[in-house]
Amino acid sequence: MTTDPWKQMREQMPVVANASYLDHAAVAPLSGPAADRVTRWNQEASEQGDLIWPKWAAEVERIRQTAASMINAKLDEIAFVGNTTMGIHFVAEGFPWTDGDNVVTFSNEFPTNAYPWLNLASRGVEARLVSVDGPVPDINRLFDTCDDRTRLISISWVSFSSGWRLDLKPIIQEAHRRGILVMVDAIQGLGVFPLDTKYLDVDFVAADGHKWMLGPEGAGLFYLKKEHLSTLRPLGVGWSSVARSFDFDTLDWTPRNEARRYEGGSVNMVGILALGASLELLISKGTSPASSAVGERVIQLTETACDRLINAGAELFTDRTPGHESGIVSFDVPGSDLKAIRREATARNIALSHRGGRLRISPHAYNNSSDFDGLIEIIESGSLG
Repeated sequence: MTTDPWKQMREQMPVVANASYLDHAAVAPLSGPAADRVTRWNQEASEQGDLIWPKWAAEVERIRQTAASMINAKLDEIAFVGNTTMGIHFVAEGFPWTDGDNVVTFSNEFPTNAYPWLNLASRGVEARLVSVDGPVPDINRLFDTCDDRTRLISISWVSFSSGWRLDLKPIIQEAHRRGILVMVDAIQGLGVFPLDTKYLDVDFVAADGHKWMLGPEGAGLFYLKKEHLSTLRPLGVGWSSVARSFDFDTLDWTPRNEARRYEGGSVNMVGILALGASLELLISKGTSPASSAVGERVIQLTETACDRLINAGAELFTDRTPGHESGIVSFDVPGSDLKAIRREATARNIALSHRGGRLRISPHAYNNSSDFDGLIEIIESGSLG
């Protein structure tokens, strides 16, 4: 039996038997442990129904603790959400805006981190989009766009298009110095790179689990610093939002004093159980708030991919400045039809994306250099111009 942690991880990813999967920035394949948990849940649900619900509920709370530990958060600062959009929505719609306030974000954000803010126009809140030239955003330009009516900055930890990973600490420090809160869309980094909510002093974080956390769609995480329970108006409330959640015979609108108030009603039980199995796998391979062997492995793989792409004639859009790399590599192939390259790759069971007029690969820690072979062969053939 191998002692190599990445070979061990590869053995726990069923997708490797069928594909060279280089698209974790889109939708990741389920890990083996997550798939096994879904199968077991199906059997439990069909054979036992409600009788096993208390066991599932207890497991969900253990997973909540696992997720909190992974980002150095308190248990009562974590809510399970259906997607990143939902977490951002809780902030956008729950924040105590007044007419004339503004929120600042970058113009190249994924729509999830733009539309909830643009939707506030009817409430007199301006969404200011900071232009980005090239793969690296200008942080000075971000703060130059702020003024004394800026209440919140919302940024992606890792850009979905360029793969640039922000150094969050100085951004959050400067924002707080100005009295501005910070929302972080962490979907393109959480599970791989270390994120310590207490060290960063971040206000809000949201991330679905279907990318780098190797979970299913519909099961993600929302973090809010506990002091902001009194800042945000509760939204999506239901029976599970209140302190006496199982007292169905008494109506007492006293919200839970914890992030769980945002879960409203019944949660995606099977999705959370599967997500928990993948989180345990990632943590076992070294993901933690302070450091991450998983992240180091991903950077090593993407460095290899960058070298091979350049040698094959590709032009990188990704900036690989140390400390800002991620699992995302965007590139062009001059003289080639990028859509045709992707179609050919898909036909060969090579998963990658076409985003923003460029191709994008996003390998995980279980990948190895052989997973790049087919794509490099297609590019080097030069037959798809």
